[in-house]
Formats: sequence, structure tokens, C-alpha cells
Amino acid sequence: MLEVSTTQFKNNLSKYLTLANKDKIIITRNGVPIAQVSPPKEKSLTHELVGIIPDDSYSIEDAREERLLNNESNN
Repeated sequence: MLEVSTTQFKNNLSKYLTLANKDKIIITRNGVPIAQVSPPKEKSLTHELVGIIPDDSYSIEDAREERLLNNESNN
């Protein structure tokens, strides 16, 4: 975690946005925290595909059973 003043943050915005990609930054005014910039949360592939892949009622259980059947036939 890094603490910077509002002036430092404003004058070096690009630098701090690059650093914020890896660690959170606390922005202070007169030594008092007023804001936080954090790395983006990772999105899962499932989250990205919601609404893109049609809902065909294929459940997690169906996928699990299919995987087990494939493993049995390969052994």
C-alpha cells in the first residue's frame, strides 16, 4: 500500500495509475486519507460469457458427469 498526497497524485497521475494496477494507493489531503485507488478485480471467464452463451439447461452436474464418463472411458 502506498500513500500519496492529492498534489502528488494529480501531478503524477499516469505513474500512480500504473502503480495502482499492482497495489492499492491511499490518497491523502493534509495527512488524512480521502480516497483509495485499487487494482481492478479479476473477472472470471464465466462472468464474461454470461449472456453470450445461450442457456441450454446444461448444469454443473451434467458437466461433472460428462467429465467422469470421459475419464472412465480413457482409463
